Amino acid sequence: MTVFAVHVINRAGGLIYHKDSPTVSRPAVEKTFSYPLELVLKLFDEKVVVSFGERDGIKVGHAVLSINGIPAEGKVLQDGRDIMEILSNESNYPIDIKFGRPNLKTNERLMLASLLHSLFAIGCQLSPEPQSSGIQVMETDTFKLHCHQTMTGVKFVVITDPKQSQVKYVLNELYEAYADFALKNPFYSLEMPIRCELFDRQMELIMERADRPGVSNI
Repeated sequence: MTVFAVHVINRAGGLIYHKDSPTVSRPAVEKTFSYPLELVLKLFDEKVVVSFGERDGIKVGHAVLSINGIPAEGKVLQDGRDIMEILSNESNYPIDIKFGRPNLKTNERLMLASLLHSLFAIGCQLSPEPQSSGIQVMETDTFKLHCHQTMTGVKFVVITDPKQSQVKYVLNELYEAYADFALKNPFYSLEMPIRCELFDRQMELIMERADRPGVSNI
């Protein structure tokens, strides 16, 4: 099993902790292009992303990560040049462009946590039976989202590969770590972000153990 990420959401829908797997990297594709560029790009949320023309592993939604080895910082390169202007100038070709999934910004993570919190509440309301447990699993072709809500309303969200069907032990370990390193801290509030090196290290250990062969059978 592969655990891609762990998120902890408080009862108000605020993201109080997230941890990406230290062993899982975001795939990127770097290719040399000639003019005119075959891909259709657009500005979205201050990033230059592919809107049409998938090819050679480059997908719709992938963002420009670098040009000729110079990293992208949103819609401009690290040296301050505008990416769209560079790509529209024929004299800059042939050109090396790296595409991939951009890292989520803090504001984007907060927005997604709030959205998941709302979906969880909607799931409870749509249930034909009272006292629904809400959304427990959401499945796509590339990942599964597992959610467990505690008695205090705190949600633990685990993103795993789609082949994994059993993550109860991971959720249990997450809750135990939360109880040991957060709840037992007299200065910690349920609404506060979790900033604890011991808790952070325990998250890494849990994710590492989940990646070991045979662990998914626990």
